[in-house]
Amino acid sequence: MVHRHAGRTARTALTVLGALVLTGLPAAAAVEPPAPAPSPSAAQTLGADKPSSALLRALRRDLRLTDAQAKARLVNEAEAGTRAGRLQNALGGHFAGAWVHGTTSAGLTVATTDAAHVAAIKAAGAQAKVVRNALKDLSATKAKLDAAAVDRTLDTPVRYVDVRTNRVTVQATSAAAADRLIAAAGVDRRLVEVKVSADRPRALHDVRGGDAYYIDEKSRCSVGFSVTKAEQQGFASAGHCGKPGAKTTGFNKVAQGTFEASVFPAKDMSWVSVTSEWTATPTVKGEGETNVQVTGSVEALVGAAICRSGSTTGWHCGTIEQHNTSVNYAEGVVDGVTRTTVCAEPGDSGGPYLSGTQAQGVTSGGSGDCKNGGVTFYQPVNPLLTEFGLTLKTATGEGTPGPQDGPSGSWSAGKVYGTGVRVTQDGVTYECLQTHQAQGVWQPALTPALWQRV
Repeated sequence: MVHRHAGRTARTALTVLGALVLTGLPAAAAVEPPAPAPSPSAAQTLGADKPSSALLRALRRDLRLTDAQAKARLVNEAEAGTRAGRLQNALGGHFAGAWVHGTTSAGLTVATTDAAHVAAIKAAGAQAKVVRNALKDLSATKAKLDAAAVDRTLDTPVRYVDVRTNRVTVQATSAAAADRLIAAAGVDRRLVEVKVSADRPRALHDVRGGDAYYIDEKSRCSVGFSVTKAEQQGFASAGHCGKPGAKTTGFNKVAQGTFEASVFPAKDMSWVSVTSEWTATPTVKGEGETNVQVTGSVEALVGAAICRSGSTTGWHCGTIEQHNTSVNYAEGVVDGVTRTTVCAEPGDSGGPYLSGTQAQGVTSGGSGDCKNGGVTFYQPVNPLLTEFGLTLKTATGEGTPGPQDGPSGSWSAGKVYGTGVRVTQDGVTYECLQTHQAQGVWQPALTPALWQRV
C-alpha cells in the first residue's frame, strides 16, 4: 500500500518533472548553472540517429516503412525510453507501464493508477492513461499464475503482463484450461485476460551474431552476441542449445569453443568460450551478409521495433509485444522472456535481437514460421550478462568492467543497472532511467539519456 505522504512526494516530483522534461534537462538543472556544452540526445547516445542500411532495409520489408519513417521511428523510440524512465521513477508504485505507438513510434503512453499525475505526464510529452492496476500488482498476479503452471501441461503455455490492456494475459489451448490455471493460482479473475490459441511454443533447436554454430556435431544453433569474461572471449546464446562442457564448431566447421555455463529451463541462457583462433567482434550479421554494429544493451520499450538474425532464416524484424513473459515448453517453464512478432525457425535459436544498435536478447523459442508469420520469445541479454558475469562486446570498445560497486554504490563500467537504481559518481547521485549494461563512455554525468541527477 502507498501511504498518502508517499503520494504527495510522487506528485511533487512529477510537478518538477513536468516543468523540466520538455527542456530535456535533468531536475538538478533547475538550481544549477547549465553545462558549458549541450548533452547528447538519447538517440545520439544509443546510436539510433545513424542506422545501418541493413537495418533500414529490414524495417522497410517487415514493418512496411519508408526509409524516412524507419529513421524517425528509431530516433523516437530512443527518446521515448528516456522520458518513460523519468516518469517511471517519479510515479513510483503508481506506475502501470509505458509503451510507444504509431507508425514512427511518435506516441508514448504512460499509465498510472493516480489521476493526479495526468497533467505532469502530459507535460513530459507523453499521453496519460489512468488505470486500475499498478504494474507491481499485475506482476504479483503473474507470479502466482507462473507458480501454479509449473507442474501443469502445455495447455497454458504463455503468460505475460500486457501493459496496454492493464491485465495479465494467459494464452491457453482452451478456455477451460485457462480457467483451471486461474483457479489453481487463486488470483482475481478480473485481472486476467484469456487468449485461446492452438499455438504451442517450442524451443528452436536444430564470432558474429547470427552465424551458425554446431554442438557436439549433432545440432545447430546461432551465435547471439560477442562477450568477454576477464580476458576470455566468447559469445552468448540460448541455454537449450547445449550443456556445460559441450563442444562447438563454427559456421565453417572449424573447432570453436566450449559451453562454459548453461541454464535451461527456468531461464534460457548460455555462454561459450572460444579458442584463440576465434576473435569476438561487436557485430551481428544483417541483411545480405552486411555487419550491424552493437553499441550497448539499453532495454527497449513495449511497441518498439526489433530485428533478429539467425542461421536458418536470416534477418527479420517485428515489434516488442510484452516483457517478462513466462512460457511452457515441452522441456519445462522459462520465465522472464520477451514476446515479439518477429518470425523464426529451428536453427535460429540463440541468435541476437537488436533494437537499433542496442542488444536486446537471444532467441529462445516460438511458434509459426517465416513463411506464414509467427511469434517468438527471446531471453533478455542484460540478465544473461549478470548471471554469468559477462561483458558485452561493443563497437565503442568501452565495456571493460572497472571496480565493482563498493559500499558507496559508485558507478562502474560493465555492471548492469536497472531503472530506478541509484549510484554515485564524483560525489553526485544519479538515478537510472533505462536498464542497460554500463559502457565506459556512458558515465552518468555524460548520458542524460540513461541517468538523471537527483
